[in-house]
Amino acid sequence: MRLLRLFFIVVALCATFFYVTTYRSSHLWPTSALSRPDRVDIIEAAGGGADDAEEQNNISVYRKNIESVVNITSREVSFNFFYGLQPAEGQGSGFIIDKEGHILTNYHVISEARQVEVTLHNLKKYRATVVGTDSLHDLAVIQIKATDLTPMVLGDSRNLQVGQKVYAIGNPFGLSGTLTSGIVSSIRKVQEPNGTTIDEAIQTDAAINPGNSGGPLLNRHGDVIGINTMIASDVNQSSGIGFAIPVNTAKAVLNDLVTLGRVRRPALGISTIPISPELAGQMGLPADYGLLIVQVVQGGAAERAGLRGGSERAYLGNTPIYIGGDLIIAIDGEKVQDQQDLSQSMNSHRAGDTVKITVYRGKSKMDFTVTLGEARQQV
Repeated sequence: MRLLRLFFIVVALCATFFYVTTYRSSHLWPTSALSRPDRVDIIEAAGGGADDAEEQNNISVYRKNIESVVNITSREVSFNFFYGLQPAEGQGSGFIIDKEGHILTNYHVISEARQVEVTLHNLKKYRATVVGTDSLHDLAVIQIKATDLTPMVLGDSRNLQVGQKVYAIGNPFGLSGTLTSGIVSSIRKVQEPNGTTIDEAIQTDAAINPGNSGGPLLNRHGDVIGINTMIASDVNQSSGIGFAIPVNTAKAVLNDLVTLGRVRRPALGISTIPISPELAGQMGLPADYGLLIVQVVQGGAAERAGLRGGSERAYLGNTPIYIGGDLIIAIDGEKVQDQQDLSQSMNSHRAGDTVKITVYRGKSKMDFTVTLGEARQQV
């Protein structure tokens, strides 16, 4: 009797458990109502909303230039102690500058390459030839044989203002056709990892990463104002501080790179010392800034134009110099206060260009037109 009673209790418990966990649940929560409805009601945004002015400009700049930006793959061979010669590959960006297929990029993108390949936006690939290099300015021109190319418009990098809108197009980490935007953060002199110096480099917070090197930095009109070249980062990726070479520096050497394969660096053919207010007072000079010409190169650009060096021997500390020469205070109307100003002026010109140099000779202010020579003539 006890066993029979225990049997009925077990059966009752099992029936109750089945009812609660299975039968009742399936009737209270029908599967079709919970997970398989006839349709899903969602809230959709109203279609046809117009882009605002900034978005429209972003789109316009991208569409105007994307077909002109290229992906550059450089292949080189390096030596490994254990495995011997090993192939290596690097990537960068560049942009088309004329219908003949010339492409401007960074020198460091192709410097060690044995083979250079260019991929256009339409994914067509071309073997490229290195036409000219300028390691001092980290610039290079390569060329492909292709048709129906769209060159970019080279703008003006003078008088850029901090806060101006800029765009970078390139191939960061190999991701082709990428657009980033930002502003001009500063204009400053910077030194690249290889030791070369960029005068008036354009600092920007537009995201620039490995693979962007050689690509264009654009203004809001879509004109090229710089060539993206380096980032300041401890992790080798964007930290909001990138730098571009001013496009005017590139424009000054492009003709030489394409026609000669090298740059004829301009020079005045002079040796100078910077003038401070203290030195100006001691020498009785009419201006308390500028570059005093100590010596002119015989037959050089300055001498041919009529500029004069010093004739009276003096000492600057323990260094013998000659004073009494012309005091340069401006080039092409731009104030010259030190050697850096002179260097920046030369970087925007090439040999054969003419410049107007304003000097003081004694107390008289005079202008001279000088045809620049080549740098090897400089003292």
